Order: sequence, then structure tokens, then C-alpha cells
Amino acid sequence: MPCLNEAETLDTCIDKAQSWLRKNNVSGEIVIGDNGSTDGSQKIAEAKGARVIAVPSKGYGSALMGAIEASNGKYVIMGDSDDSYDFENLNLYVEKLREGFDLVMGNRFKGGIKKGAMPFMHRYLGNPVLSFIGRLFFNCPVRDFHCGLRGFRQDIVKLLDLKTTGMEFASEMVVKATIFDLKITEVPTTLSPDGRSRPPHLRTWQDGWRHLRFLLIYSPRWLFLYPGIFLMLIGGLLGSVLIFQGPVKLTDQIYFDTNTLLYSGAFIIIGFQSVCFGLFTRVYAIETGFLPKRDALLKWFKYINLETGLRIGLVITLIGLAGSFYSIFLWKETDFGQMNYSSILRLVIPSVVFIVVGFQTLLASFFLSVLGMNKK
Repeated sequence: MPCLNEAETLDTCIDKAQSWLRKNNVSGEIVIGDNGSTDGSQKIAEAKGARVIAVPSKGYGSALMGAIEASNGKYVIMGDSDDSYDFENLNLYVEKLREGFDLVMGNRFKGGIKKGAMPFMHRYLGNPVLSFIGRLFFNCPVRDFHCGLRGFRQDIVKLLDLKTTGMEFASEMVVKATIFDLKITEVPTTLSPDGRSRPPHLRTWQDGWRHLRFLLIYSPRWLFLYPGIFLMLIGGLLGSVLIFQGPVKLTDQIYFDTNTLLYSGAFIIIGFQSVCFGLFTRVYAIETGFLPKRDALLKWFKYINLETGLRIGLVITLIGLAGSFYSIFLWKETDFGQMNYSSILRLVIPSVVFIVVGFQTLLASFFLSVLGMNKK
């Protein structure tokens, strides 16, 4: 249990957990990750027979990791010490763990949320939306990402190498367990109003953003790759129409021409840069151990290497330079005088886009080569 000034409810939580251990003849211990309590929580826990681990690094995730790493059991059940979770009903968790599941999540929406236990925004917006994003991004089976009552094998903690220190720790555990193909299941659990007289540590918008930020950063496909491909497609399709068909007339007064073509080129450049960032992030995460190696990506890198990237980048750049020289030739035909801008920009803008994307490809190829360099 994580603890930061939980003197009002800590003894009740410990009593319930010990009662469940005795009734079900389970060999276990109560470990409290104390985050610097000043209300005497440590003495209360020790008097109840719990083991207190002092965790100087602040944060929900830090407190939990301190207790988890110090635990001696084969399995770990983690839950908040605010008396909102039912520590007297943990049988389903242990049964699933003994069946061979690596992570057993509680689902409060299946088990029941008592009146006043969860704020309206958390129940109908925050939790459902963030859980949906987690399932969409990572194909995760969990429908209640942020349930604080969950069980897992103690030895998976080293494999997952959890990094976050705040409330997003809850999401990181689920996401990494999914990425590492661990066996995950859910069991119904109840949520009661917490027994404290003070407000909870959870900050709705700040902690919600931290969860969302973590999900985005850990899924470079949704943060960089898919938006980048979308921008490139929009820019490419719109630009092609404007180059080969000329101005697109919507009404007698509204039409798209070279100004729109310039923005189409910007979409392509920004989109390509976003796709590159997606690749950089993925390779970096794999090389540093944040993400497991994926066979599909490794197969791609057999064909997409430094030399291939340099060749492709050089060809794209040469196409852009050819278009630029041709535009200069057309300018020379007018004795370097005034030209029809609507006509010449249909050549100049795509030429510049090709040059920029070509150089980006050259630089990206070198950078990917550095990220994926063989090393001890």
C-alpha cells in the first residue's frame, strides 16, 4: 500500500488485509511504501504488524515501487490505503494468479461503484476515455486502466522496468504488461468512498494529463506516425490536383490556387518529419529497452538501411533540383523578367518540397543508423 498521511484509514486497511490472509490461510505480509508521512502513519502501520518502507522519492508510483521491490511474496496485491478498496475480498485475484495470469486487474465498473466513491468527471469522462485510448493504442484487454487494486507476480516488476513516479504509474504497468505479451485478465471489484476527511491526493486535470501524455509518448504510432501519414496524404492529394488541373473553383468568388498549394507542401514536409520522429522514437525505445524488439520492424530494417536511405534521399533531392533548374530555364526564356506567378509556382513549390524532403531523408537515414548502431 502506498502511504502519505493516511493515519485515518491505514489501520482499517491493514486490519482488513490481515483478516483476509488469516481467513484464507494465505502466507503473506503487509508492506507499506511510506512517502514521508508526518501524521504518525508509520507508527500505526508498525503497531499493526506491517512492514514500513521509507520511500524518499515523492509520488504515487515511487511509493508503490518502494513497497513492491521490498516485498518477499511470490504474488503482490497492491491497493490504496484510503479504505476505498475491499481488502477482505481478494480471492478472485489470487485464484487468477494461481491459474497462471501475470497481471490481474480490478474492474470497478463491473464490481460496483458506491455512491460518492468516484467523482462524476472521473466516472463518465476521465476513466472511460483514457481506458479507451489505452485499448486503442495498445490493443490491451483492460477496461478499467486506473483501478488501484490489482495483483501480479512479483518477478514481472524487473521485466517491466517501471519508470514513472506519479499517478501515471497505473497506466505504465498495464501498457508495459501488454507490450511484453504478459497474460492479463480482469476481475470485478467494488469501490467505496474513501474514509479520509481530507481531499484525495489525486488532481483531476493534472494527473489526467499525465496519464494521457504517457499513453501518447509510449505509442509513437499514434503520436507521430499516423498523423504524419495523414498529413502527407492530404498534402499530396490536394497538391497533385492543384499542380495538374490548375485552380480548383468552389464558387465564382472562392477558388484554391498556389497559396493552397504552398500549404499542401507544408503538410507534406511536416507529415514526413512526423513520420521520421515516429521511427526515431520507436528505434530509440527498442535500443534502450523501453519497448521489446518487434520482428516486423527488424524485417523492415533489413531493407531500409543507411545506404538505401541515402539513395532514396539523393533521388528525391535531384528531382527537386531538376525542377528548380527547369524553373530557372523558363525564367531565362522571359529574359529574367516578370513571370506568371500562378503558373511558375506550380513548378517551384513542389520542387522546393522535393528538395526539403530529400535532405530530410538523408539526415534521417544517418540518424537512424546512429540509433541502431551495433554496440555492447
